[in-house]
Amino acid sequence: MRKNLQWKLLLTLAVTAVCAWFIIPPSQKIRLGLDLKGGIHLALRVETDDAVKSVLDNRNEALVGEFAKRTLSHRGIESELKTASLLIKGFDAVARDEFTKTINTQLPGYAIAQVGADLRITIPAMEVTRIREEAVNDTLERIRVRVDAFGVAEYTVQRQGINSDRILIQIPGVDDPERVKDLVAKPAFLEFKKVVLPPAAAGGGFRGTETREQLVALFGGQLPADVEAYQSDPNSFDGRMAWWPLSLSSPVTGNELLNARPSRGEMGSAEVQFSLTPDAGTRFEAFTSANIGNQLASLLDKRLIQVATIQDAIRENGRITNIGLMRDADDLALKLRSGALPASTTVLEERTVGPSLGADSVRQGVTAALAGLIISVGFMVFYYKGSGINAVVALSLNVLLILGIMSGFGATLTLPGIAGVILTFGMALDANVLIFERIREEMRLGKPVRTSVEAGFQKAFRTILDSNLTTVIAAVLLFQFGTGPIKGFAFTLVIGLAASMFTAIFVSRMMFEFILGEGKRVDRLSI
Repeated sequence: MRKNLQWKLLLTLAVTAVCAWFIIPPSQKIRLGLDLKGGIHLALRVETDDAVKSVLDNRNEALVGEFAKRTLSHRGIESELKTASLLIKGFDAVARDEFTKTINTQLPGYAIAQVGADLRITIPAMEVTRIREEAVNDTLERIRVRVDAFGVAEYTVQRQGINSDRILIQIPGVDDPERVKDLVAKPAFLEFKKVVLPPAAAGGGFRGTETREQLVALFGGQLPADVEAYQSDPNSFDGRMAWWPLSLSSPVTGNELLNARPSRGEMGSAEVQFSLTPDAGTRFEAFTSANIGNQLASLLDKRLIQVATIQDAIRENGRITNIGLMRDADDLALKLRSGALPASTTVLEERTVGPSLGADSVRQGVTAALAGLIISVGFMVFYYKGSGINAVVALSLNVLLILGIMSGFGATLTLPGIAGVILTFGMALDANVLIFERIREEMRLGKPVRTSVEAGFQKAFRTILDSNLTTVIAAVLLFQFGTGPIKGFAFTLVIGLAASMFTAIFVSRMMFEFILGEGKRVDRLSI
């Protein structure tokens, strides 16, 4: 056997062995997409306005405290999201310089402008951009932590596009999509606020009001400047929705938790026990010590979930009750451990595929692939006789290469991907058809078999390369600008075209050389 034929055979066997190692066993090595395995596909938009609003509110609270220390008079501070600014209403114009000095100390770089009797403080544009960008990145990382802790494998959590506010989530094998959506899309921002009772309810027994208007009426028609009305979550209050007056400020928030874990209460009810950081524990102890006998409210995503009377000073450990099922406590503890999302999210797209539908897709896709393969193989053997078997062997190796390369790269096989595999059947056989017809043409001209085979491969190579290259360019553009299913089709197509070039030009030619042998006369070729 000639040396060049030996190394070609060794290379082909090595490639075949590597690809086989990557796909055996197929059930463990080949990753299936959502449309084949079942699962959930979510496209979320991060509401970055929430992050800007949160920064404005924090700056607002800091300035209110600082102005109070310096006894600077004003009617209140309003946060304006549209202009990313704070408006100090009715400030004392006599003390304008003191106001400006305080603002520059607390918020360096912020623009200050007088608007009539008010002062406007505007966040710099670059800082607004930074806040929005960090909100998306932080949301992405915390969602990834939640999904990872949820215990699923082969999930996808990634940003859609550069500088985009959209996040793509794909989780295969999920049988409870609503639970997953609640887990990844809810901010889970925990706060503790003091219940500020209206004068008429100072004696105790206050259980909220049915409407916000009734609550405001209890305060004489206007809520105090440091009080806001919050609605209770009916899931935590036996279906009852009520409005409660709570302080604006929170001594601690869920972002200051060290740990959170689900547990059972005294009566077997589900609850979440948490521990605070040392600094937050010190503040919480001071707050609860000063408010023994008063009511403390727990809020999750601005909805009231618990109201309890402070019986004693609480330092670092506490618990959240009235949760519901133990599974709800598990999910809440997980969300609290991962940290609250810096902004809320909106579900833009949701697709759910059940496991049974995924199994049907696998069966139908495999059936279609086998049917296409059988028809193609039958035609090649019938039309090209013995040389058709050459094409069938090359085609079989082509399929093995596609699956092996996809498995090696960790790519996911989807239903459009199977369509790409089936399309490469035709592309691979088309290359063999071009070569075989060239060989036939050379043999009709009376050339020897060995010369005809050499000329057939050489003359067909440029045509095969040109057709495959133009298809690859189209597939690359589909992958670059397409969405998930289109990307899967394009990726499989590119791999299939590269594999068909190897099998049709290299492997098929090697088999012809092996059959024709070396130094012996060959007068006929079954083609």
